Order: sequence, then structure tokens, then C-alpha cells
Amino acid sequence: MGKFSRLPLFLLPVLVFSMLQRPTFAIKKSYVVYLGSHSHGPEASQADFELAAESHFEFLADYVGGTKQAKESILYCYTKHINGFSATLEEEKAAEIAKHPKVISVFPNKAVKLHTTRTWDFLGLRKINGAAQPGSLWEKARFGEDIIIGNLDTGVWPESKSFSDEGYGPIPSRWKGGCTDKRPDGVRCNRKLIGAKTFNLGYLGYAGPARTFNNTRDDEGHGSHTLSTTGGNFVQNANVYGYGNGTAKGGAPRARVASYRVCGKQIGDNQCFDSDILAGYDAAIHDGVDVLSVSLGDKPTNYFNDSMAIGSFHAVKNGILVVASAGNDGPNSGTVTNVAPWMFTVAANTIDRVFLTDVKLSNNQLLEGLAASVVPMPLAGKKFPLVRGVAARAKNATERDGKYCNPGSLDPKLVKGKILVCETGGEFSSSIAQEAGAVGVIMVNVVDVDTSPTLPTSQLSAKESLALYKYMNSTKVPKANILPRTELGAKPAPLMAFFSSVGPNTVTPGIIKPDVTAPGVDVIASVVGTKTNSKGVFSTMSGTSMACPHVSGVSALLKKLYPHWSPAAIRSAIMTTASTRDNTRKPMKNSNNTRGNPFNYGAGQVRPNSAMDPGLVYDLTTIDYKNFLCAIGYNQILISLFSESKLPYTCPNPAINLLDFNYPSIAVPSLSSFATVTRKLKNVGSLGTYKAQIRPPLGISVTVEPAILTFDKVGQEKTFKLTLKTNRPGYTKDYVFGELQWSDGHHVVKSQIAVKAAVM
Repeated sequence: MGKFSRLPLFLLPVLVFSMLQRPTFAIKKSYVVYLGSHSHGPEASQADFELAAESHFEFLADYVGGTKQAKESILYCYTKHINGFSATLEEEKAAEIAKHPKVISVFPNKAVKLHTTRTWDFLGLRKINGAAQPGSLWEKARFGEDIIIGNLDTGVWPESKSFSDEGYGPIPSRWKGGCTDKRPDGVRCNRKLIGAKTFNLGYLGYAGPARTFNNTRDDEGHGSHTLSTTGGNFVQNANVYGYGNGTAKGGAPRARVASYRVCGKQIGDNQCFDSDILAGYDAAIHDGVDVLSVSLGDKPTNYFNDSMAIGSFHAVKNGILVVASAGNDGPNSGTVTNVAPWMFTVAANTIDRVFLTDVKLSNNQLLEGLAASVVPMPLAGKKFPLVRGVAARAKNATERDGKYCNPGSLDPKLVKGKILVCETGGEFSSSIAQEAGAVGVIMVNVVDVDTSPTLPTSQLSAKESLALYKYMNSTKVPKANILPRTELGAKPAPLMAFFSSVGPNTVTPGIIKPDVTAPGVDVIASVVGTKTNSKGVFSTMSGTSMACPHVSGVSALLKKLYPHWSPAAIRSAIMTTASTRDNTRKPMKNSNNTRGNPFNYGAGQVRPNSAMDPGLVYDLTTIDYKNFLCAIGYNQILISLFSESKLPYTCPNPAINLLDFNYPSIAVPSLSSFATVTRKLKNVGSLGTYKAQIRPPLGISVTVEPAILTFDKVGQEKTFKLTLKTNRPGYTKDYVFGELQWSDGHHVVKSQIAVKAAVM
């Protein structure tokens, strides 16, 4: 979300440097001017798009002195589904435009983060939910054949075997997209990778011509990793250094995939920008994707000032499910992002595979460490000298900086050829040790470390760290080796990842976010190639960025199986069949060993095979989302602009209670004495009778009316009411949690409940 914006490209350096050198001039920044939806409909022609752009130029001309100035100021005209533009404006002009009755919002072109925490060097495979056994979702949905998944990210590495089109037939005729990158090193489409487009003008205005990206080729791995996780093809014998041999595949391995590059390399905290993100959404909707996977996000804000919320609404309005990452700002509460109720928001958890890197000392003592990477040591079996950062510090470095191996604190003469021992808690990165000549790294006193190692690295707990120090203090020339290994069947698993952002929803507390959780720690997928291996490079990454595409893949399979289901129905099927238990059959825990709750994991970890037969779903339409906006106080006229339709929209009278919004989970953030919640279930399975079961939140009594629902045809809808009463007024000062289940003896339809007492 950018800080500067763009004149024509040949003038950009002049703009940037003049702004830096002559601050007395009125400073311009790039803004997004959001006008809602277009009226030209889904079958619009290029002429319609050109007319839409002209209307933007004419609109802006009144504020900047003419059409010429307007064209010079505008970065993007959003002409297909999203109506609006991004332009370079003075703050006063932006404020003037915001007052126009046809303008929904004007907001600065802000920076949005990728939701990955660390990149580790390892190749291999971890299957989700096993092989495609007979009757599985994979088999029934034919591995997502011909479903089209779009990915907004850092681009794609097209040579990867994950994007091979071997065995694919013709591209679906409904597809309008393609590969627009004609550079010699650009991305070429095939029958698997059927789209690749770049949107960089917001990033360009911030980074400048020398640092921007100009093609759709992934140069850092994030985009290839997320795209191959959601829809990567089968890749046999994926491995590196002999580890992780197996067949790699995405969640929907026979789906077609398209990459929309909206992010460049990180500069400070800035990597992706609002104006580029909206352009990516507009293109993906027009091209005809079925599912959009978006591992990006920013701090929650007003929905009309949020590029992710705006873009995803237009996608959902066109029948496209948008799956987004919850953010990596956990474990603090209230940090979850992508909280709009039309988005499918995914938290991250561990899996039952753990990478370990044991430290073997010269006295043959073995210390167990977690792997920050499984890159092997240079010479197998050889032990290398150990040196603490504090003992290898440069002459001008403080003892504290040396202890933490902070930037600039190490003397390469004292580090070269040794294993460097660093305390956790400073500003260490693997590149510091590598540049100093270390052959490996041991991080001591680790609780949760966030690094990007390119060297053999082991993370030791406080107990194992004491044993290491005891050995080093008792030995004249301490030596060790770092030995990576893999452990399968680890228990308990899943655990919530320490970095995964946590609820409650700070924009609309009446909607529980995140929605679900999925594997997001040490996920193995395709990344950028190397000079010696351009097609088969895989790597582990961690973050809610990695969890998001798992759910995108499952959603694509359900879209294949049930092409007429709405995005809300698919989300409901996944949420109401999710699990909140780990592999010891106990409630899922957080990384600090405390019991998790819906603000950590939403409805629970996804269970793909259960999601294909949910029995009942909580469905929602575009009208429901408009009613939701009315219920939380949005202006009726702006809501009409937000979603252009042939019939004018009017807020319901009397107003709809947010408690009755038909979401699969139930939140009552301000319970006085009692509250009644209304929900509607649709039968999408076999005919039958469902009975309600309640696990009430602590201190709350819950009743359901009716407690029995009978469905005698597919598509039939039944309404029920849930009444919650405080048993002890004022007792539930913090959130308490429960669960509602509807079961016919075969299906179990679960809804998480979160309740908090009103402030007296």
C-alpha cells in the first residue's frame, strides 16, 4: 500500500527526486478513489472498458485542472468489475474528492504484508490427508480437474515441475486470461499455468524504477510456494540432500492455475500496495477464476478503505470464493486481519511432522534441537569447533551485541569454519553468520524463533542450552556436528502456530475470525529454481500464507464437486465439519500449551473428506452482505454503489440485527441479560432429521427452538433460534466459548459460539 504514486514512467525519477529535494512543494501521494461497481455487466466489451476509463479521466479532470493532468496523475483505472482509480493527488484534493456523493471512499495507497514468517532450505513432501483413497474428496472431485485457481502474490516460477502441463487437455473455453509478459525471461503460459499478469505501478511509485519488478517471474519464492501448495501438479521424487523423498502435489493438483503478481521484494515493511492489489483482483475476476487464494493482509480497517475487503467483495459477488490468510501477528489477541464476512480467513497450525537438528558433541552427547533448516553440514561426520558469539565479537562490538550475534558484531577471523552459538532475542539472521564464514549455527534458549537460515541451524531449548554451555565450559576445544532428521507422527498435533494472528475481530466483533485453521508450519512446496536445477526446487516456509492455499485447494475441489454452490456454502461446508481435536483426541492447544479457542483456530482444522458431505450449510448471498453493511451502520446510498444492480437497494426496515446474520459461527460480543440469535440451515445432503446438541459457554445457558429440524428434500431451508442467557450477570467479563451441533446420526454440523458480557 504505497506512499508515493506515479506520473508517466519517463517522468517518475523527476517526481521522486524533486519531492525529496524540495519539500516546500505540495507533497503528492497516491490514493485509491473507490466508486463501487460498474453498470456495464459481465459481458462488457473493450469499448465499455475504455468508456469507463474515460469517465475516470473526466471525473478527475475537474479536480486537477484538466484531462491531460488527470491522465498524468492516474496509475490505474479499474474498469472491469471494480469501479475506481488510483492516482497521485495532493492531500487537499483527495479530501475534496472524498466529499463527492458518487464516491464511496478515498484512501492512501497503503502497504500490505505477505503473511510468511520464515524461509528454510529443504526439499521434500508432506501430503495433506493422505493419498487419494477410493471415495475421497480428491478422487470424487477428480483432483480439481479444470477448476481455475488464481493467486495474488509475488509471481510464479513457470519452469517448476509443479506447473507442468503434461497430460492436460485444452484450456477451458470460458477462460479470458493469459500470459502478458513478453520479455525474454518472462513467464510463458501452458495448459496448466494458464495465466500470469503483473501489476506494479503502486510498487513502482514507492520503490522507483531501479528497484521495481517488471515481470511475473517469481524472484523470491513466496508466490510459487503458495500457488503450488494450492494447485501444484504431481511431482515425483521431490527431494534434496536425500531428505523428504516423495511425490509432491497441491491441494487440487489437476486444477488450472493463474498468477497475478502484485508484490515485489520487501523494502522496509513495504512489499505489496493497495492500488496493485485492486488491479489484480479486477483482472482475476474478469479472467474467470473460480477460487482466489490471497496470502496478503494489513491491519483491519473500515471495509470501504480496505483493498482486500473491496476486491474480495467484487469477487464473491461474481461467484468466486476468496481465501485469505489471517496474519502473522500472533499470539496477541485482536491481531487477526482479513475480517470481512465475505472472505474465508485461515489461521495456521503445525502438522505431525517435525524437522529436528540434533547437535552431536565431541564427547558423543546428543542434544535434540528443532530445525530452522535441514541443510547438512559441509562434511558428513566431521565435527567443527564451537564458538559463542560473545567470544567471536569484533573489537568495537558490545558484549550484548556479540551474545546475540547482532549485525556488525562478529569478527570473521574468529568465526570462519566454526559453528556459531548465538542467544535468541537479538537481531540475528542467518546471512550474518554466513557472511562471517560460519559453517553452522546453534540458537540457544529458544522459545519461538523467527529466522531465515541458509546454513545448517539447530534451535535448542533452555534445558538443552544449559547442557551445551556446560560442555563448552568444560572442554578446551569444544566441537560438534549438526545432524538433521525428520520425525513423523509427532504428538500432540496440530498445535496452533505461535505467529498465527488471533481474534477477536476488531472491526466487527459479531463475526468470529479466523474461520478455520490449516497447516502453516514447515510446509513444503515449489519455489524459484537455481542455475543447476530450474525445475525441481522445493522449500519449506511457514506462515498463514502457507495455510491459506491449503484451504484454497480444498475449496477448489468442492467447487468441482458442487459447481453451483455459492462461495458461502463452500465455506460453511469446510467450517462446520472442521475438527478442534488433536491427534491425542484432546482439545487443540496453542504453542504455549494452553487450550485453544475459536479466536485461535476458528471452527478448527479443515477435514477435506468430511467437507464434501456436510449435510447442511449456512448460505449467504450478495443481498445478505449488503444487509450486513446496513446492520453495522453503513450508508444505504454507498451500499448501492458498492454493488451495482438493476434494482435499487434499500436497507431493510426494520433494520436487521447483526446477531441474525447467517454466519456459520455465532458471536455475541455484548450480552446484557439475554440475546436471541437466528440462523437458517439449507439441506445439501440426504433427507433426514437433525437434533440440536449444545455445549454452553461457561456461565451461559443456551436453548434452541426448535431443537429438531426435519428435511424432506434437497435445498430445503429451516430456521431456528438460539437464546443465550447469563446465569451470573457480570460473570463473563472476558469471552467464553461453546459449541452448537446439529446431527442426524451421520452428519455433524458444528458452529462455534463466543460470548462476552456487556460493559455495565
